[in-house]
Amino acid sequence: MKRGAVLMLLVLAILGLLAALTVSVVHDGLSARAQPSTLEAAIAGMMRKLAMPASMSATKNPVQNSPEALREGMLHFADHCAICHGNDGSGATAMGRGLYPKPPDLRAAATQSRSDGEIFWIIENGVRLTGMPAFGGPASGGEGLHADPRDSWNLVLFIRHLPALSAEEHIEMEKYNPKGPDERLEEQEENDFLNGGPAKPSSEPQQHHH
Repeated sequence: MKRGAVLMLLVLAILGLLAALTVSVVHDGLSARAQPSTLEAAIAGMMRKLAMPASMSATKNPVQNSPEALREGMLHFADHCAICHGNDGSGATAMGRGLYPKPPDLRAAATQSRSDGEIFWIIENGVRLTGMPAFGGPASGGEGLHADPRDSWNLVLFIRHLPALSAEEHIEMEKYNPKGPDERLEEQEENDFLNGGPAKPSSEPQQHHH
């Protein structure tokens, strides 16, 4: 496609998105609880595809699918991605439900039908105007979390695995999910008790006999 045609499509997409956003704001205000309209979703998808290098569509995952690489991707997902996407990739989390647009169900065809390179590109570069950050680090010219692009390729392997995630894997992932202060304290008290420490004090009020 010629550069002029691409530019024209981009301009039309931007104008369409602005129109859709105007309608959405008039209807729903600025609430993040609203769902993007079909038009918004279609235009956002078109803009994302135009922004993505065409070569990524044909790019295959250079990391071999092995138990070790899959586990690395799983634990990384649990620690950094599950807070929004959920351990199962459904996006049905407290954080995910509060975003606009909501995180996609990574098990669904809309994600699974993408090429390895497209999923990798989204992980590395993020998605503007959403809660999806760019994880690409210095090795890929970014400033994100992943120092080595292999981290993102491991995530691609795990995202491919999400439709077949087992109950045992889900339970293991919960151990690596980020925890708040109360959860860490409770976990420490349980570990202390199992290692012979004092039992956790009861929170129930004690009855005093006179």
